[in-house]
Amino acid sequence: MHKFGDVILGGLFGINFYTTFSELSYTSEPNDPICNGFDVLGFRQAQTMAFAVDEINRNSKLLPNISLGYSLYDSCVQLGISFRAALSMTSGRGEQFKLNESCFGKPPLLGIVGDSSSTRTIAVSSIVSLYNLPLVSYFATCSCLSDRKRFPSFFRTIPSDAFQVRAMLQILRRFGWTWVGMLISDDDYGLNAARFLQSELEQSGRGCLAYLETLPRNNYRTEYERIVGIMRKSTTRVVIVFAHETHMLNLMQEVVKQNVTGLQWIASEAWTAATVLQTPSYMPFLAGTLGIAIRRGEIPGLRDFLLRIHPDNSTLSSQDNNLVKQFWENTFQCKFVSAGMEVEKPTQERQCTGNEVLRNIKSEFLDMSNLRPEYNVYKAVYALAHALHDILQCVPGSGPFQGQSCASLQRLEAWQLVHYLQTVNFTTHFGDQVSFNENGDALPIYDVMNWMWLPDRSTEVQNIGEVKELASKVDDLILDEDKIFWNFESKKPPRSVCSESCPPGTRMARKKGEPVCCFDCIPCSEGKVSNETDSTECTSCPEDFWSNPQRDHCVPKSIEFLAYLEPLGISLTTASLSGALLCTIVIGVFTYHRTTPVVRANNSELSFLILLSLKLCFLCSLLFIGHPRLWTCQLRHAAFGISFVLCISCILVKTMVVLAVFKASKPGGGRSLKWFGVMQQRGTIVFLTLIQAAICTTWLVSSSPTPHKNTQYHNDKIFVECLVGSTIGFGVLLGYIGLLAILSFLLAFLARNLPDNFNEAKFITFSMLVFCAVWIAFIPAYINSPGKYADAVEVFAILASSFGLLAALFCPKCYIILLKPEKNTKKAIMGRGKN
Repeated sequence: MHKFGDVILGGLFGINFYTTFSELSYTSEPNDPICNGFDVLGFRQAQTMAFAVDEINRNSKLLPNISLGYSLYDSCVQLGISFRAALSMTSGRGEQFKLNESCFGKPPLLGIVGDSSSTRTIAVSSIVSLYNLPLVSYFATCSCLSDRKRFPSFFRTIPSDAFQVRAMLQILRRFGWTWVGMLISDDDYGLNAARFLQSELEQSGRGCLAYLETLPRNNYRTEYERIVGIMRKSTTRVVIVFAHETHMLNLMQEVVKQNVTGLQWIASEAWTAATVLQTPSYMPFLAGTLGIAIRRGEIPGLRDFLLRIHPDNSTLSSQDNNLVKQFWENTFQCKFVSAGMEVEKPTQERQCTGNEVLRNIKSEFLDMSNLRPEYNVYKAVYALAHALHDILQCVPGSGPFQGQSCASLQRLEAWQLVHYLQTVNFTTHFGDQVSFNENGDALPIYDVMNWMWLPDRSTEVQNIGEVKELASKVDDLILDEDKIFWNFESKKPPRSVCSESCPPGTRMARKKGEPVCCFDCIPCSEGKVSNETDSTECTSCPEDFWSNPQRDHCVPKSIEFLAYLEPLGISLTTASLSGALLCTIVIGVFTYHRTTPVVRANNSELSFLILLSLKLCFLCSLLFIGHPRLWTCQLRHAAFGISFVLCISCILVKTMVVLAVFKASKPGGGRSLKWFGVMQQRGTIVFLTLIQAAICTTWLVSSSPTPHKNTQYHNDKIFVECLVGSTIGFGVLLGYIGLLAILSFLLAFLARNLPDNFNEAKFITFSMLVFCAVWIAFIPAYINSPGKYADAVEVFAILASSFGLLAALFCPKCYIILLKPEKNTKKAIMGRGKN
């Protein structure tokens, strides 16, 4: 199809879709294919370009005084024919056509609109880029065409597949579909889409493919059976198809045959609006399909332009008339018979008269409600026209080229038009902005379509939203979910996941040998939590926190120590205070009966000192109960050590006094008492106690006990305990007490067989035996007791040894004082050994 003008724009359209071979073709070369199988929509797209050129020529504001012409070729949906047509247009060897009444020629061609296939466009663009000739495609979506190094003069008014894939991913995320199958055509369109989709899924980690299968170019039934078998066995409910109508027709035959239902189909723009699939036999399977569609537009005046098409129109060239006749025959299902042609036998085909009325035919050709590829053709022509217009508006001295020069239409070079096309920016009648980014891609926007299956078994493809790229480079999906038709019993979106989401408190563990979407949910181990759905790992809680039973958040660890209010603490506190009270009572009894022989015997001062030290021992055990503080940790062992040394020192001196008195009672033994006078006794006690005080001071200064939070015993609990600081210091403290206790025990043991009137040594022996037994048992029990129980063991040892000393040393005397006062006489005490 050709039209003369000052500037010629080329076009490539798929008007026929199969070929036969003959000796004649538009290049007049033998054995060239002849296109057959008329495609009415391809013809409408070509007519849309003719309409756009005609509209521009009638627009006094756009390219004034410049007429546009066109030279349109039928690609016949064949790579070879598209390639040769592009060579013809760019090399100047194309068909000559009528320029005026007496002249045929080939005016300059400055740009091409086309092609309708990514594969053909890649081939054509690789040729025209050698001439820097701009190629503006209205239907080629392969993302590979955005490579400016390979295709420096390529532009398109349809978004690339990269954006189409991102649009599909937005839909998948909206409905939570992470487990999908994908079918692609075996060409650049399908292969590049699959590559980009896999890359996006891997980067986002929000989904994966259950299968990826390539649909064969031809109708190989065995291969289609295998692919549909995979679809039937797969657990995914969502299938993305990046292919063409012919692939879908072949696929659906096998889907119907194997009765594969319950699938949610997602269609690429190549077959979203395919009416050949919207049949009663296919709709039970395809109803509810969600599809990405080219942006719909409105082109005022196009329908009237199409209605003017007529096979007898004298303005049409012979080639144009041939195409119109093909269209007429296809539309009215008739056949033109050439003049003078003799019909030898009757034919079943109705003859075309040329008087048929196009307006009376209900045809997709005249349906202006769904202009999608045509709208892109329209925008492509206007983009080239606006670029030419901008060239004419250039002011010499402020141009974009060397020396700030401008391009001239008479000497215009193709690369200069590419420059202006890169910066073109205008708005269509429909309100859509048209401009190109640095890769030649148009502003990305798609309509989202849904196939409705109505109660009367008819089909309606409705627009339910759009997806576009915002200025922030974020994809924005707008859907009216209430309008979506779901072809499922629940009338709700299907669930399509390989594994259900892992709830908080668990982590995903990928199944070996399966895609990343297939995983097991493993509960977080103790001390770790996950507070998000589908966490890949569990996070350890801070040191003072622990996981709750659900493992979805950290809670403060329970703090354990020997508290006053717990049963054990209450028992020990009661025992401690009881012991201190008993000591007070005994002191009171001894004070009240201080003049009696039992109290005065063997130095009553030592008895009071022992009672006082025992009371301190009982009270110091309270320092081991309650929340450990620095001062309590430092004071508890010092008070315990000094109190017990004071008590044992008094007992040791008392034992020595008993031995000295016995020795003095014998002839010649009086001198031994001078070494055990009152001052010597006091000095010995003070000296022995000061040694322990020095040990405690050195220990506290060098390595003081401190509070410590221990988490080794139980992970979910914190045991607050006192670290002894220096184990050597603690050992010396206990060892010194043990040394004095053993020495007292040995001396008392030696004095056990003294006469009855000196039997104080027997009580001392028994008390030291109890004391040593308690503390010998304390050591292993203390070492093996965790946390607060170690403190409890130490308190128990203090209380047990204190009660043992109190009972062994003072119970017999209190018994005599309170219950046997007749024995509390000097005579009774001195005569006890003679009875």
